[in-house]
Amino acid sequence: MEFNYAYKGNSGVTDKGNNTQMSFSPDTKRQPTYFIGELRKNVAFREAISALHDVVISDQRYQAKDKTAYKEWRAKQEEFELHLKIAENVSRSKEIKEKIKQLQGELNQLYNLSYERMKPYYEARNRFQNYVFQQQLDFYFVFDPVITVHPDEVFFECFSVDESSYGRLGTSYEVFKNINEFACGTTNIDYSAALYDEFQKIRSYKTTQFIIDPSGFEVKTTHEEDFKEVKIDLPDSWVRGFLQVSSAMSLPATTFELQIMDIYNICLVLRRNREKKGPRSIRYHLKPGEPVKVEFDPWGIEIVCRRSPYPGTTEQVIRVWGRRRIHILERLIPVAKKFTVHLLGTGMPSFYVADLGDMSFTLGLSGWTNNDWSKAGNFDLMAPRADVDVDTQRLIFEGLCETWYAKPDELAKKLNLSTTAVLGALGAYTQAGRTMYDLNKQVYRVRELSREPLPMERLRFANEREDKATRFLQGNQVEVTAVNDAAGAFIIQGNVRDWSKTYQPSLTVDVDERIIEANCTCNWHQQNKLYQGPCEHILALRIQHARQMR
Repeated sequence: MEFNYAYKGNSGVTDKGNNTQMSFSPDTKRQPTYFIGELRKNVAFREAISALHDVVISDQRYQAKDKTAYKEWRAKQEEFELHLKIAENVSRSKEIKEKIKQLQGELNQLYNLSYERMKPYYEARNRFQNYVFQQQLDFYFVFDPVITVHPDEVFFECFSVDESSYGRLGTSYEVFKNINEFACGTTNIDYSAALYDEFQKIRSYKTTQFIIDPSGFEVKTTHEEDFKEVKIDLPDSWVRGFLQVSSAMSLPATTFELQIMDIYNICLVLRRNREKKGPRSIRYHLKPGEPVKVEFDPWGIEIVCRRSPYPGTTEQVIRVWGRRRIHILERLIPVAKKFTVHLLGTGMPSFYVADLGDMSFTLGLSGWTNNDWSKAGNFDLMAPRADVDVDTQRLIFEGLCETWYAKPDELAKKLNLSTTAVLGALGAYTQAGRTMYDLNKQVYRVRELSREPLPMERLRFANEREDKATRFLQGNQVEVTAVNDAAGAFIIQGNVRDWSKTYQPSLTVDVDERIIEANCTCNWHQQNKLYQGPCEHILALRIQHARQMR
């Protein structure tokens, strides 16, 4: 999926003695969106925008080690050992052994001399590689951050490289002073690695101007050659993941607060311990009126959050994975007041909202680090939730656009509609990337993720089998017949009616909620096994079981 942008110059930070100016270059192909003000809370903003940068570059996927240098060294060693062995077999005399030892010493001296002569070259090569890496670092930012100006706040949004982490920084107008002018709307901003380095120079004793540059919109028709055209070909899975996490924010969740020290202790445990085998989850033990308990697998380490009682009415244990992404919150600990946690359920997305006073930072984590079919509920988040006709949807969206943000019940009262219809319509627009749900203020906001409408039929499912699995679920054609424990894992068995035939899929899920084995009586599975992923019947059974467990 290709996105096209046009920026007038680059975003940058200008540092002049006691004055710092941050200027963001917006996408001039979108509606005019700009803002000019002066930061009142410099240090807190610096830490928050730096945490957002950590989301942008976050990549928790497995990275194989580069063993090229080791293999070259090992090949030389094997060659030397082979020659030594041949020499020993030819003659065992002391004279030859001494000669070999002498030649080995001379060879080592030649190696050392060669290295000293080549050392300036190696150092220059390393400096050049580091230079190229810094120049090409911008390619790691798959999608430039989205910035939105609303009547009550300015907020940034971004999504990680590994398609599993979402970040949102909301700054109310109390963060600024001497606000000059602004125009509400959403735009992409030019972002680079060098810009992050400049953020670190923000200081409390310096006056810092915050500018979303309006000049690009004034001259975009007369000086087209001055604009930097950027084309980004995003994978469908990246866009789908962004929409899934955004859509998940509007779903009902288990909510409780954690104090600053609780988040610090969670990060401390993860820093001090490194797991070598699974399970790799965090278990939140929630009992009404009692302190929240956090348990870390596989060590069994438990943290009792004594100043954070659970306000709910039902006792439950919720497991989440991909826990090392929580380290993104570390930089916010010195400037935060508290953290609010929103859990959708075991293996489902989770959200951590940091209260920074006049700012808020939302970290959204998918229920998995690898955004693939091995977890239940990924495309299930994109399922339609209410049947609202097109005209009513348009009426509700236009009503939201009038104020830019609103609570569902207030919007329903204003438009004389039911709250159910409003929630259904706003949920559909959230899935399409046109609105977003603000967890901090509990309101829906207008936010156009892209200039052109997103192809939702293409984005909702990764393949035809996911589409078929959803139709089985909608038609109540899936039945879970048995769930059995098996050496730390559990086996799910069931029936799926597909036209005139009934198939018997089964799957084994390990302690980390991953599918480790699966079988089905359908022809597609018999031919492909799991080499191309599970068949539609296995997928349908997996999701049906997940729904029953919620």
